[in-house]
Amino acid sequence: MMHDDHIAAGAPPQPRHFPLTGVVVTTLIIVAIAGGWALLRSRSRAAASSAAAAASAAANRVVPVTSADVVRRDVPLWFEGLGNVSAFYTVTVKTQVDGRIDRVLFKEGQHVKKGDLLIQIDPRPFAIQLETAQAAIVRDQANTKNARLNADRYKTLSQQNLIAVQQYTDQQSSVDQLDAQVRGDRAQIDSAKLNLDYAAIKSPIDGVTGVRLVDPGNVVHAADTTGLVVVTQLDPIALFFTLPEDDLAPVIEAMATGPLTVEAISRDGDTKLGEGKLSVIDNQINQATATIRLKAIFDNPKQLLWPNQFVKARLHVSTRKNALVVAAAAVQHGPQGTFVYVVGPDSVATVRPVTVEATQGESAVISTGLEAGEHVVVEGQAQLRPNARVSARPAGSASSAAPAGSGPESQGRKP
Repeated sequence: MMHDDHIAAGAPPQPRHFPLTGVVVTTLIIVAIAGGWALLRSRSRAAASSAAAAASAAANRVVPVTSADVVRRDVPLWFEGLGNVSAFYTVTVKTQVDGRIDRVLFKEGQHVKKGDLLIQIDPRPFAIQLETAQAAIVRDQANTKNARLNADRYKTLSQQNLIAVQQYTDQQSSVDQLDAQVRGDRAQIDSAKLNLDYAAIKSPIDGVTGVRLVDPGNVVHAADTTGLVVVTQLDPIALFFTLPEDDLAPVIEAMATGPLTVEAISRDGDTKLGEGKLSVIDNQINQATATIRLKAIFDNPKQLLWPNQFVKARLHVSTRKNALVVAAAAVQHGPQGTFVYVVGPDSVATVRPVTVEATQGESAVISTGLEAGEHVVVEGQAQLRPNARVSARPAGSASSAAPAGSGPESQGRKP
Protein backbone atom coordinates (compact mmCIF):
# COMPACT_ATOMS: atom_id res chain seq x y z
CA MET A 1 0.00 0.00 0.00
CA MET A 2 2.90 2.30 0.70
CA HIS A 3 4.27 1.41 -2.67
CA ASP A 4 1.16 2.38 -4.39
CA ASP A 5 1.11 5.70 -2.57
CA HIS A 6 4.68 6.36 -3.66
CA ILE A 7 3.92 5.57 -7.22
CA ALA A 8 0.84 7.81 -7.09
CA ALA A 9 2.76 10.62 -5.54
CA GLY A 10 5.62 10.39 -7.97
CA ALA A 11 3.50 9.96 -11.07
CA PRO A 12 3.07 12.99 -13.37
CA PRO A 13 -0.46 14.64 -13.40
CA GLN A 14 -2.83 13.30 -16.00
CA PRO A 15 -4.83 15.84 -18.25
CA ARG A 16 -8.64 16.19 -17.62
CA HIS A 17 -11.07 15.57 -20.44
CA PHE A 18 -14.61 17.26 -20.58
CA PRO A 19 -17.43 15.19 -21.90
CA LEU A 20 -18.43 15.87 -25.52
CA THR A 21 -22.07 16.47 -24.57
CA GLY A 22 -21.22 19.48 -22.36
CA VAL A 23 -19.49 21.24 -25.22
CA VAL A 24 -22.45 20.67 -27.47
CA VAL A 25 -24.94 22.04 -24.93
CA THR A 26 -22.85 25.14 -24.28
CA THR A 27 -22.56 25.81 -27.99
CA LEU A 28 -26.29 25.44 -28.49
CA ILE A 29 -27.05 27.88 -25.65
CA ILE A 30 -24.71 30.47 -27.11
CA VAL A 31 -26.24 30.04 -30.54
CA ALA A 32 -29.80 30.33 -29.10
CA ILE A 33 -28.97 33.53 -27.22
CA ALA A 34 -27.40 35.07 -30.29
CA GLY A 35 -30.37 34.06 -32.43
CA GLY A 36 -32.92 35.44 -29.93
CA TRP A 37 -31.07 38.74 -29.70
CA ALA A 38 -30.96 38.99 -33.49
CA LEU A 39 -34.69 38.17 -33.69
CA LEU A 40 -35.62 40.79 -31.09
CA ARG A 41 -33.52 43.38 -32.83
CA SER A 42 -35.13 42.55 -36.14
CA ARG A 43 -38.62 42.82 -34.66
CA SER A 44 -37.78 46.12 -32.96
CA ARG A 45 -36.56 47.53 -36.25
CA ALA A 46 -39.74 46.27 -37.95
CA ALA A 47 -41.95 47.81 -35.25
CA ALA A 48 -40.14 51.12 -35.48
CA SER A 49 -40.47 51.04 -39.22
CA SER A 50 -44.18 50.23 -38.96
CA ALA A 51 -44.72 53.02 -36.43
CA ALA A 52 -42.92 55.47 -38.65
CA ALA A 53 -45.01 54.34 -41.59
CA ALA A 54 -48.19 54.60 -39.53
CA ALA A 55 -47.21 58.08 -38.33
CA SER A 56 -46.47 59.12 -41.86
CA ALA A 57 -49.80 57.69 -43.01
CA ALA A 58 -51.61 59.41 -40.15
CA ALA A 59 -49.93 62.67 -41.01
CA ASN A 60 -51.06 62.36 -44.58
CA ARG A 61 -54.54 60.96 -43.76
CA VAL A 62 -57.48 63.20 -44.58
CA VAL A 63 -60.03 63.31 -41.73
CA PRO A 64 -63.68 63.71 -42.76
CA VAL A 65 -65.40 66.42 -40.67
CA THR A 66 -68.46 68.64 -40.72
CA SER A 67 -67.94 72.39 -40.68
CA ALA A 68 -70.07 75.48 -40.12
CA ASP A 69 -69.63 79.18 -40.78
CA VAL A 70 -68.87 81.92 -38.31
CA VAL A 71 -71.49 84.66 -38.77
CA ARG A 72 -72.63 87.94 -37.25
CA ARG A 73 -76.25 88.46 -36.26
CA ASP A 74 -78.48 89.68 -33.43
CA VAL A 75 -78.74 87.18 -30.57
CA PRO A 76 -81.49 87.34 -27.92
CA LEU A 77 -80.14 86.33 -24.52
CA TRP A 78 -82.34 84.29 -22.20
CA PHE A 79 -82.01 83.11 -18.61
CA GLU A 80 -83.63 79.76 -17.88
CA GLY A 81 -85.02 78.52 -14.59
CA LEU A 82 -87.46 76.02 -13.17
CA GLY A 83 -90.84 77.09 -11.88
CA ASN A 84 -94.34 76.23 -10.77
CA VAL A 85 -97.61 77.67 -11.98
CA SER A 86 -99.85 79.24 -9.35
CA ALA A 87 -103.42 80.49 -9.55
CA PHE A 88 -103.58 84.28 -9.71
CA TYR A 89 -106.28 84.18 -7.01
CA THR A 90 -107.34 81.23 -4.87
CA VAL A 91 -110.42 81.56 -2.65
CA THR A 92 -111.78 78.98 -0.23
CA VAL A 93 -115.49 79.80 -0.18
CA LYS A 94 -116.98 79.59 3.33
CA THR A 95 -120.34 80.37 4.81
CA GLN A 96 -120.75 83.57 6.85
CA VAL A 97 -124.04 82.46 8.45
CA ASP A 98 -125.31 79.33 10.14
CA GLY A 99 -127.88 77.22 8.34
CA ARG A 100 -128.76 74.19 6.25
CA ILE A 101 -127.55 73.90 2.66
CA ASP A 102 -130.62 73.75 0.42
CA ARG A 103 -129.03 73.69 -3.01
CA VAL A 104 -125.63 73.44 -4.70
CA LEU A 105 -125.88 75.36 -7.95
CA PHE A 106 -122.50 74.64 -9.54
CA LYS A 107 -120.84 71.65 -11.13
CA GLU A 108 -117.38 70.61 -10.09
CA GLY A 109 -114.84 72.09 -12.47
CA GLN A 110 -117.29 74.68 -13.78
CA HIS A 111 -116.14 78.07 -14.98
CA VAL A 112 -117.92 80.73 -12.97
CA LYS A 113 -118.06 84.51 -13.02
CA LYS A 114 -117.78 86.84 -10.08
CA GLY A 115 -121.23 87.05 -8.44
CA ASP A 116 -122.54 83.72 -9.78
CA LEU A 117 -124.67 81.88 -7.21
CA LEU A 118 -122.85 78.77 -5.97
CA ILE A 119 -124.72 77.55 -2.87
CA GLN A 120 -128.06 78.46 -1.32
CA ILE A 121 -128.47 78.19 2.44
CA ASP A 122 -132.02 78.00 3.82
CA PRO A 123 -133.04 81.71 3.73
CA ARG A 124 -136.24 81.47 5.81
CA PRO A 125 -134.72 82.21 9.25
CA PHE A 126 -133.13 85.35 7.87
CA ALA A 127 -136.31 86.39 6.09
CA ILE A 128 -138.15 86.10 9.41
CA GLN A 129 -135.50 88.23 11.09
CA LEU A 130 -135.95 90.85 8.39
CA GLU A 131 -139.73 90.93 8.82
CA THR A 132 -139.35 91.21 12.61
CA ALA A 133 -136.96 94.12 12.26
CA GLN A 134 -139.23 95.84 9.73
CA ALA A 135 -142.22 95.48 12.08
CA ALA A 136 -140.19 96.86 14.99
CA ILE A 137 -139.20 99.96 13.07
CA VAL A 138 -142.81 100.68 12.12
CA ARG A 139 -143.81 100.46 15.77
CA ASP A 140 -140.94 102.60 16.99
CA GLN A 141 -141.47 105.20 14.28
CA ALA A 142 -145.13 105.55 15.34
CA ASN A 143 -144.12 105.93 18.97
CA THR A 144 -141.51 108.47 18.02
CA LYS A 145 -144.00 110.49 16.01
CA ASN A 146 -146.43 110.61 18.90
CA ALA A 147 -143.69 111.50 21.40
CA ARG A 148 -142.50 114.33 19.18
CA LEU A 149 -146.00 115.79 18.93
CA ASN A 150 -146.31 115.69 22.72
CA ALA A 151 -142.94 117.36 23.05
CA ASP A 152 -144.10 120.17 20.78
CA ARG A 153 -147.22 120.68 22.92
CA TYR A 154 -145.18 120.66 26.12
CA LYS A 155 -142.85 123.20 24.65
CA THR A 156 -145.72 125.62 23.96
CA LEU A 157 -147.22 125.09 27.41
CA SER A 158 -143.81 125.54 29.01
CA GLN A 159 -143.34 128.83 27.19
CA GLN A 160 -146.73 129.95 28.53
CA ASN A 161 -145.69 128.89 32.03
CA LEU A 162 -148.65 126.49 32.19
CA ILE A 163 -146.46 123.46 32.97
CA ALA A 164 -143.11 122.96 34.56
CA VAL A 165 -140.09 123.02 32.29
CA GLN A 166 -139.13 119.59 33.66
CA GLN A 167 -142.13 118.01 31.93
CA TYR A 168 -141.00 119.37 28.58
CA THR A 169 -137.42 118.19 28.99
CA ASP A 170 -138.59 114.72 30.08
CA GLN A 171 -140.74 114.45 26.97
CA GLN A 172 -137.91 115.59 24.74
CA SER A 173 -135.71 112.90 26.28
CA SER A 174 -138.34 110.29 25.40
CA VAL A 175 -138.28 111.49 21.79
CA ASP A 176 -134.51 111.12 21.65
CA GLN A 177 -134.72 107.59 23.07
CA LEU A 178 -137.31 106.59 20.49
CA ASP A 179 -135.17 108.06 17.72
CA ALA A 180 -132.30 105.85 18.90
CA GLN A 181 -134.61 102.82 18.82
CA VAL A 182 -135.56 103.60 15.23
CA ARG A 183 -131.91 103.80 14.25
CA GLY A 184 -131.34 100.46 15.99
CA ASP A 185 -134.28 99.00 14.08
CA ARG A 186 -132.73 100.16 10.81
CA ALA A 187 -129.48 98.43 11.79
CA GLN A 188 -131.43 95.25 12.53
CA ILE A 189 -133.04 95.46 9.10
CA ASP A 190 -129.65 95.93 7.44
CA SER A 191 -128.25 93.00 9.41
CA ALA A 192 -131.17 90.76 8.41
CA LYS A 193 -130.78 91.78 4.75
CA LEU A 194 -127.03 91.09 4.95
CA ASN A 195 -127.63 87.64 6.45
CA LEU A 196 -130.21 86.98 3.77
CA ASP A 197 -127.61 87.94 1.17
CA TYR A 198 -124.97 85.77 2.88
CA ALA A 199 -127.38 82.82 2.66
CA ALA A 200 -126.95 83.03 -1.11
CA ILE A 201 -123.24 82.19 -1.41
CA LYS A 202 -121.76 83.71 -4.58
CA SER A 203 -118.44 83.34 -6.33
CA PRO A 204 -116.05 86.10 -5.20
CA ILE A 205 -113.91 85.90 -8.38
CA ASP A 206 -113.90 84.70 -11.96
CA GLY A 207 -112.45 81.22 -11.94
CA VAL A 208 -112.95 77.48 -11.90
CA THR A 209 -114.63 75.58 -9.11
CA GLY A 210 -112.93 72.62 -7.51
CA VAL A 211 -114.36 69.53 -5.86
CA ARG A 212 -117.47 70.12 -3.73
CA LEU A 213 -116.50 69.85 -0.07
CA VAL A 214 -120.00 69.84 1.51
CA ASP A 215 -123.15 68.16 0.22
CA PRO A 216 -126.70 69.55 0.29
CA GLY A 217 -128.59 68.91 3.52
CA ASN A 218 -125.63 69.53 5.80
CA VAL A 219 -125.84 72.25 8.43
CA VAL A 220 -122.91 74.62 8.16
CA HIS A 221 -121.66 77.25 10.58
CA ALA A 222 -119.74 80.45 10.17
CA ALA A 223 -117.17 79.11 12.65
CA ASP A 224 -116.40 76.02 10.51
CA THR A 225 -112.73 75.76 9.52
CA THR A 226 -113.39 73.83 6.31
CA GLY A 227 -114.79 75.57 3.26
CA LEU A 228 -117.56 74.67 0.87
CA VAL A 229 -115.58 74.82 -2.38
CA VAL A 230 -112.30 76.28 -3.66
CA VAL A 231 -112.42 78.67 -6.61
CA THR A 232 -109.20 79.45 -8.50
CA GLN A 233 -108.63 82.13 -11.10
CA LEU A 234 -106.79 80.72 -14.11
CA ASP A 235 -106.79 83.70 -16.47
CA PRO A 236 -104.57 85.52 -15.82
CA ILE A 237 -102.30 83.08 -14.03
CA ALA A 238 -98.99 83.40 -12.18
CA LEU A 239 -95.68 81.61 -12.61
CA PHE A 240 -93.05 81.48 -9.87
CA PHE A 241 -89.55 80.48 -10.96
CA THR A 242 -85.98 80.71 -9.66
CA LEU A 243 -82.68 81.89 -11.11
CA PRO A 244 -79.15 81.77 -9.70
CA GLU A 245 -78.36 84.77 -7.55
CA ASP A 246 -75.57 85.71 -10.00
CA ASP A 247 -78.30 86.60 -12.51
CA LEU A 248 -79.92 89.14 -10.20
CA ALA A 249 -77.85 92.14 -11.29
CA PRO A 250 -78.44 91.73 -15.06
CA VAL A 251 -82.14 91.09 -14.47
CA ILE A 252 -82.54 94.26 -12.39
CA GLU A 253 -80.59 96.21 -15.00
CA ALA A 254 -82.81 94.84 -17.76
CA MET A 255 -86.00 95.62 -15.80
CA ALA A 256 -84.96 99.27 -15.66
CA THR A 257 -85.33 99.45 -19.44
CA GLY A 258 -88.89 98.10 -19.54
CA PRO A 259 -91.06 95.00 -19.05
CA LEU A 260 -89.26 91.69 -19.53
CA THR A 261 -90.77 88.80 -21.46
CA VAL A 262 -91.07 85.39 -19.81
CA GLU A 263 -91.89 82.19 -21.70
CA ALA A 264 -93.33 79.06 -20.11
CA ILE A 265 -92.11 75.81 -21.67
CA SER A 266 -93.45 72.33 -21.04
CA ARG A 267 -91.47 70.00 -18.82
CA ASP A 268 -90.19 67.98 -21.79
CA GLY A 269 -89.00 71.21 -23.40
CA ASP A 270 -90.97 70.74 -26.61
CA THR A 271 -94.04 72.95 -26.20
CA LYS A 272 -94.37 76.66 -25.53
CA LEU A 273 -97.30 77.04 -23.14
CA GLY A 274 -97.53 80.79 -22.88
CA GLU A 275 -95.82 84.15 -22.83
CA GLY A 276 -96.08 86.66 -20.01
CA LYS A 277 -94.36 89.56 -18.30
CA LEU A 278 -92.07 89.60 -15.31
CA SER A 279 -94.04 91.06 -12.42
CA VAL A 280 -91.81 91.10 -9.36
CA ILE A 281 -88.47 89.94 -7.96
CA ASP A 282 -88.58 88.57 -4.44
CA ASN A 283 -87.06 90.84 -1.81
CA GLN A 284 -84.58 88.28 -0.52
CA ILE A 285 -82.24 85.55 -1.77
CA ASN A 286 -82.68 81.97 -0.64
CA GLN A 287 -79.39 81.30 1.14
CA ALA A 288 -79.91 77.53 1.16
CA THR A 289 -80.03 77.34 -2.66
CA ALA A 290 -78.33 80.63 -3.64
CA THR A 291 -81.30 81.45 -5.88
CA ILE A 292 -83.67 84.35 -6.32
CA ARG A 293 -87.43 83.89 -6.76
CA LEU A 294 -89.33 85.75 -9.48
CA LYS A 295 -92.99 86.04 -10.42
CA ALA A 296 -94.45 86.45 -13.89
CA ILE A 297 -98.06 87.01 -14.97
CA PHE A 298 -99.47 85.18 -18.00
CA ASP A 299 -102.66 85.56 -19.99
CA ASN A 300 -104.10 82.05 -20.06
CA PRO A 301 -107.17 82.04 -22.33
CA LYS A 302 -106.58 78.46 -23.53
CA GLN A 303 -105.71 77.29 -19.99
CA LEU A 304 -102.56 75.53 -21.07
CA LEU A 305 -101.12 76.55 -17.71
CA TRP A 306 -102.62 74.99 -14.60
CA PRO A 307 -101.98 75.56 -10.88
CA ASN A 308 -99.03 73.57 -9.46
CA GLN A 309 -97.87 72.64 -12.96
CA PHE A 310 -94.09 72.20 -13.26
CA VAL A 311 -92.63 74.14 -16.19
CA LYS A 312 -89.42 75.64 -17.50
CA ALA A 313 -89.29 79.43 -17.50
CA ARG A 314 -87.20 81.50 -19.92
CA LEU A 315 -86.58 85.16 -19.17
CA HIS A 316 -85.54 87.41 -22.05
CA VAL A 317 -82.90 89.76 -20.65
CA SER A 318 -81.43 91.50 -23.69
CA THR A 319 -80.43 91.17 -27.32
CA ARG A 320 -76.80 91.25 -28.41
CA LYS A 321 -76.60 93.25 -31.61
CA ASN A 322 -74.31 92.07 -34.42
CA ALA A 323 -72.80 89.33 -32.25
CA LEU A 324 -70.23 86.85 -33.55
CA VAL A 325 -71.95 83.44 -33.53
CA VAL A 326 -70.82 79.85 -34.11
CA ALA A 327 -72.50 76.52 -33.59
CA ALA A 328 -72.16 75.55 -29.93
CA ALA A 329 -70.95 72.08 -30.99
CA ALA A 330 -67.77 73.66 -32.38
CA VAL A 331 -66.55 74.80 -28.97
CA GLN A 332 -64.20 72.33 -27.28
CA HIS A 333 -62.73 72.37 -23.77
CA GLY A 334 -59.09 71.66 -23.00
CA PRO A 335 -56.50 72.25 -20.29
CA GLN A 336 -55.86 75.73 -21.66
CA GLY A 337 -59.55 76.66 -21.89
CA THR A 338 -62.02 76.72 -24.74
CA PHE A 339 -60.93 76.34 -28.35
CA VAL A 340 -62.20 75.48 -31.82
CA TYR A 341 -60.76 73.83 -34.88
CA VAL A 342 -60.60 76.34 -37.74
CA VAL A 343 -60.51 74.96 -41.28
CA GLY A 344 -58.20 77.02 -43.46
CA PRO A 345 -58.24 77.45 -47.23
CA ASP A 346 -55.67 74.64 -47.51
CA SER A 347 -58.08 72.21 -45.74
CA VAL A 348 -55.85 72.09 -42.66
CA ALA A 349 -57.52 72.24 -39.22
CA THR A 350 -55.71 74.49 -36.76
CA VAL A 351 -56.46 74.99 -33.07
CA ARG A 352 -57.75 78.46 -32.19
CA PRO A 353 -58.36 79.56 -28.55
CA VAL A 354 -61.67 81.41 -28.17
CA THR A 355 -63.61 83.24 -25.48
CA VAL A 356 -67.28 82.25 -25.21
CA GLU A 357 -69.45 85.09 -23.98
CA ALA A 358 -72.74 83.18 -23.78
CA THR A 359 -74.40 79.99 -25.01
CA GLN A 360 -77.91 80.12 -26.41
CA GLY A 361 -79.40 76.80 -27.49
CA GLU A 362 -77.34 75.51 -30.41
CA SER A 363 -75.35 78.71 -30.83
CA ALA A 364 -72.43 80.24 -28.94
CA VAL A 365 -71.57 83.93 -28.82
CA ILE A 366 -67.81 84.44 -29.26
CA SER A 367 -66.16 87.59 -27.96
CA THR A 368 -62.56 86.91 -29.08
CA GLY A 369 -60.68 84.40 -31.23
CA LEU A 370 -62.67 84.24 -34.46
CA GLU A 371 -63.69 86.38 -37.39
CA ALA A 372 -66.87 86.34 -39.44
CA GLY A 373 -66.61 84.15 -42.53
CA GLU A 374 -64.24 81.57 -41.04
CA HIS A 375 -65.13 77.89 -40.97
CA VAL A 376 -65.05 75.79 -37.81
CA VAL A 377 -65.39 72.06 -37.25
CA VAL A 378 -68.65 71.05 -35.58
CA GLU A 379 -68.43 67.26 -35.97
CA GLY A 380 -65.43 64.94 -36.03
CA GLN A 381 -63.17 66.75 -33.55
CA ALA A 382 -62.35 63.48 -31.76
CA GLN A 383 -60.28 62.35 -34.76
CA LEU A 384 -58.42 65.61 -35.17
CA ARG A 385 -55.03 66.79 -34.06
CA PRO A 386 -53.45 70.18 -34.69
CA ASN A 387 -52.65 70.85 -38.36
CA ALA A 388 -54.47 67.75 -39.55
CA ARG A 389 -55.73 67.64 -43.12
CA VAL A 390 -59.50 67.48 -43.31
CA SER A 391 -62.26 66.94 -45.79
CA ALA A 392 -64.94 69.35 -44.65
CA ARG A 393 -68.61 68.78 -45.42
CA PRO A 394 -70.74 71.92 -44.86
CA ALA A 395 -73.39 71.56 -42.19
CA GLY A 396 -75.02 74.91 -42.88
CA SER A 397 -74.02 78.26 -41.43
CA ALA A 398 -74.70 79.19 -37.83
CA SER A 399 -77.43 81.48 -39.06
CA SER A 400 -79.32 78.53 -40.47
CA ALA A 401 -79.13 76.70 -37.17
CA ALA A 402 -81.82 77.10 -34.57
CA PRO A 403 -81.96 80.77 -33.64
CA ALA A 404 -80.21 81.57 -30.43
CA GLY A 405 -82.59 81.32 -27.59
CA SER A 406 -85.34 79.79 -29.72
CA GLY A 407 -85.00 76.35 -28.18
CA PRO A 408 -86.43 75.69 -24.76
CA GLU A 409 -83.05 74.48 -23.60
CA SER A 410 -81.51 77.94 -24.02
CA GLN A 411 -79.80 79.02 -20.87
CA GLY A 412 -77.90 82.20 -21.55
CA ARG A 413 -75.18 81.16 -19.14
CA LYS A 414 -71.50 81.84 -19.55
CA PRO A 415 -69.61 78.56 -19.77
